[in-house]
Amino acid sequence: MSQQPVRQPVRQVRRFPRPRDFLPLLKFKKPTLNPTTRRLEQALTVYDLRAIAKRRTPKAAFDYTDGSADQELSLGRARQAFEDITFHPSILRDVSVVDTSVEVLGVRSALPFGIAPTGFTRMMQSEGEIAGATAAEAAGIPYALSTMGTTAIEDVAAATPEGRNWFQLYMWKDRDRSMALVDRAAKAGFDTLLVTVDVPVAGARLRDTRNGMTIPPTLSPKTVLNAIPRPAWWINFLTTEPLAFASLDKWSGTVAELLDTMFDPTVTFDDLAWIRDQWHGKVVVKGIQNVADAGKLAEMGMDAILLSNHGGRQLDRAPVPFHLLPDVKAAVGDSLEIHLDTGIMSGQDIVAAIAMGADFTLIGRAYLYGLMAGGRRGVDRTIEILRKDIERTMRLLGVSTLAELQPEHVTQLHRLTARG
Repeated sequence: MSQQPVRQPVRQVRRFPRPRDFLPLLKFKKPTLNPTTRRLEQALTVYDLRAIAKRRTPKAAFDYTDGSADQELSLGRARQAFEDITFHPSILRDVSVVDTSVEVLGVRSALPFGIAPTGFTRMMQSEGEIAGATAAEAAGIPYALSTMGTTAIEDVAAATPEGRNWFQLYMWKDRDRSMALVDRAAKAGFDTLLVTVDVPVAGARLRDTRNGMTIPPTLSPKTVLNAIPRPAWWINFLTTEPLAFASLDKWSGTVAELLDTMFDPTVTFDDLAWIRDQWHGKVVVKGIQNVADAGKLAEMGMDAILLSNHGGRQLDRAPVPFHLLPDVKAAVGDSLEIHLDTGIMSGQDIVAAIAMGADFTLIGRAYLYGLMAGGRRGVDRTIEILRKDIERTMRLLGVSTLAELQPEHVTQLHRLTARG
């Protein structure tokens, strides 16, 4: 048996590099001089925006946005639910062009999400509701103004002549005052009413209690110390219009105390039917957390329901809206639109919700993180991050329109299963 010759390794020929060899490697990026622009360009995810927001916002204001009720289990579970999925992509589909638009309540939205109603928004960052509304207008998506907003209904309408605005209503003990707000919203051109029904009393928002959270924020040695590394927030806060409720008198107590004095624990389905008769636009009922209530609202002729546990800010250990979605869809079919919020932090989350039967989604904290990180430009950045996520995820799944998304594209993986 002949022996194979041993091959000698090929020796690399080395040389001294010439200066011109370095030139193609020396491509310096043009520096971004504006610090806000630089921060936002470096944010690639909503979690990146959250990290920036935490650095730039006083603790009480950041915690009001970031926190939820009791042990904050509901919020954690909602976010975990979106992570606990498997996508099932199809291959060899033409996805050179994708359409991210969807019809919501009779009007086309450029993206399958809108901006959810959030209270006290100018406390997070001085541009507040106007930043959210104008960013939504520019993106071609709906914006929802909260009853607890810090910008007047009429001012939001004036700032967004081409925008699509919704108004979120809490039913207060003072019904005449509640309906006066509804009348103002109608006269200002708001086309949709979101009636929030999961707040008979305020949830136990422990971060706010521990921070002594008041509206407006109060100065103490602790808050002054916390403000030292965050001068921009305080400069904006102290040099712009004083923070106050656009729809309420001034309040000097804590947020929880305010909510408990306002919210009405006697509200029933009859009250909801009465509100429906008063409003001539579309009605969305926000805060649905079981199949039976969803079915009843479909029978009552509501235009849409919003599956939501209030971002985990009311009842801790509440049902996860994303987990509830398939059962609600099976129960109500196409008799009304199903919207969803709570826990959304990426475009993948939104795509998964649409695939599992949601017609539309709303983002709250995600947009507030952008607002705190960079004002209006930060909200634009949030929307852009989510838009790119949605487009990329659609392409990787092999779909070119949202209508092509089906439950078969997603498997929900359950960590928590009922016993017995």
